[in-house]
Amino acid sequence: MTGKSIKRRNVPAIEWPTVVLAFFCYGTWLGTGFLLWPSYPILALALLGFILALQSSIMHEVLHGHPTRSALINEAFVFLPIGLVWPFRRFKTLHLRHHADERLTDPLDDPESYYQALWQHDELPPTMKFLLKINNTMVGRFFFGPWLSCIGFFIDDFKQMMAGDKAIRKAWLLHAIGLAIVAPIVQFGFGIPLWLYILAPVWLGQSLIAIRTFAEHQWSEHPEGRTVIIERSPLSFLFLNNNLHFVHHKTPTVAWYRLPKLFRERRDEWLRMNNGYAYPNYFALIKAYAFKAKEPIVHPVLRRAPEHGRAFKPRIRARNINGLGTAPVPAEPPKE
Repeated sequence: MTGKSIKRRNVPAIEWPTVVLAFFCYGTWLGTGFLLWPSYPILALALLGFILALQSSIMHEVLHGHPTRSALINEAFVFLPIGLVWPFRRFKTLHLRHHADERLTDPLDDPESYYQALWQHDELPPTMKFLLKINNTMVGRFFFGPWLSCIGFFIDDFKQMMAGDKAIRKAWLLHAIGLAIVAPIVQFGFGIPLWLYILAPVWLGQSLIAIRTFAEHQWSEHPEGRTVIIERSPLSFLFLNNNLHFVHHKTPTVAWYRLPKLFRERRDEWLRMNNGYAYPNYFALIKAYAFKAKEPIVHPVLRRAPEHGRAFKPRIRARNINGLGTAPVPAEPPKE
């Protein structure tokens, strides 16, 4: 069964499990801040971290066209940026570009690649090389990964805005409007100092997501072998079943709550398709790579030297099953 055939069957106009989940997420956020924080501050900060990680997973679900067929209505479900960091429209643009499996792991064409281009890495100062080395371990990714990702993302977006990119400016303007609502609620409603909210729940939430993203992709000559399957985990709900990441990449429009059944029905086939790139759980990853790099920093094959004219744009504006948005186009590797 292909992703296209799955998409066409049994797709409700409103996916109520996702709607309920979104209200649960924001309601729990409010309840934790207003009710739990005054009496149990440490517990509240920890719980808020998990809530922010869940909201990040909901953002990922929304950018793939859930829970309705209207892109604007879907965006409204995650308009309040309680995680503070990522403007939704920037996340959407970059992540959909990431879904061009033919370019997965490419340091320049894949926005979510953790590999470095050799020629760029050689130009980095020793301190940054050291930080990237630590960041390639699972413990390092948990503690330092959110800061490295965010700082690099902010700098790059700032440069593009200064160069006149209007779409990025609009994304950040909408994000700023959301922050103007969230920040006063946190600071004056909850009574949590904003600096503490950033250093505890926001950092923890991003770190929890880093557990999922640590091994999601690796270089392989075959695109199908670049995406992992983590078969089971207590964190599956927090990640909205994106531990089954290869299944998601092959069927990106399938809702989160349908992925486990889809995997179980074809388990052996999925594992053959992705060349067996799988782990039984995240504990196996932690045991193997807590203080050991799983992958090299420099991409083992691509981007060994500067190359021009290789920008890859795998998506176009189109009307699809989920409304006006982005749709895949046939992806061909750039010409050498």
